[in-house]
Order: sequence, then structure tokens, then C-alpha cells
Amino acid sequence: MYRLARARKAPRDLVMRARMVELSWSGQRVPAIADELRCSPKTVRRWLHRFNRLGLDGLEDLGGQGRKRRISEAERSQIVGLVREPAPGRLTVQAGGDLAAADEAGPPEWTLDALAAEAMRRGIRIARSQVRRILLAEGVRWRRTRSWTRSKDPEFEGKGRGSSGSTPARPTARRSSAPTSSDR
Repeated sequence: MYRLARARKAPRDLVMRARMVELSWSGQRVPAIADELRCSPKTVRRWLHRFNRLGLDGLEDLGGQGRKRRISEAERSQIVGLVREPAPGRLTVQAGGDLAAADEAGPPEWTLDALAAEAMRRGIRIARSQVRRILLAEGVRWRRTRSWTRSKDPEFEGKGRGSSGSTPARPTARRSSAPTSSDR
């Protein structure tokens, strides 16, 4: 117990709880322990009771805290996999060279709303915001590059400066004809 209370590489919470037990063994009362460790007396009592009941294992954090995931890993994988599929309204070249979409009324590009709707259609109850969090956590891009910003066409001309009118222009260095102090 003494080694754990002085450990430098153990989790901080575990060291603090071991310190509570050590101070209690040295005869200090709960309010004095709480003052020394800068926590509430209720916290000290709770950890001392758990230690008395379970021993050193009682000082460990209990697993399973917090809200359980509503969406399984398989469902998360399905949502990530949706992005890899072409959107239902996206035009694709058919065998005869014609352009056609699987669902002409469907979205041509994946958006968060479209991904959430498709997941709902597949039986996964999920909101748009959760789809976004999943894709960001997995590092998956669901937005395509805007077609008007880049083109493989050699005659394509860009839209010009990308900066808005509210962004101040970078000042250019001008040479003045007046002599400076180093010229004198």
C-alpha cells in the first residue's frame, strides 16, 4: 500500500485513493484526510469503505460507467461503408455508354442527411449528428471536392481569387523615391 501511495507511474486517482487508506491507517480522521487531499469527506469515506470491502481491487475504477452505445460496431461499420457506395442519385455510365442513376429521385452526393436517411432505410436508427460524429471519429470524408474548383479539362479557367471581399489584401512592398535614413 505504501508503494502504491507513493507511485509516480500509477494512475493519479489510484495513487490518491491509496494515500487515503495510508493516512487512515496512520490514525488520521476523515475530515483531516479530506483537507490534506483536497477532496470531500464523503469521497474519502466512500473509498475507505470500498477498500475495507474489496481490498486493493476496491481502489480500482469500476468498468461500465456511463451511457451504453445505442449503435453496435456492425452498424457503425455499415454507416462508414455507405460512404464508399455511390449515392443513389449519382449518374453512372452504363454498359451502352448512357448515363443513369439507380434512383433518380435520390441525392446525387452523400450528405449527412442523405446518409442518415439511408441508414434509417436499412434499419439503423440514427440522427444526422451521430452520423457526423461516427464519420469524423473514423476519419472518413463524405464530401466530395466541388466540381467547379478543379477540372481535368485543359481549357478550364478557375474562378479567380478565392478570398472574400471582407478579407484585407496583403500589402505589397512599394519602393518610395524619398531617401531613407540608410541612404543619407
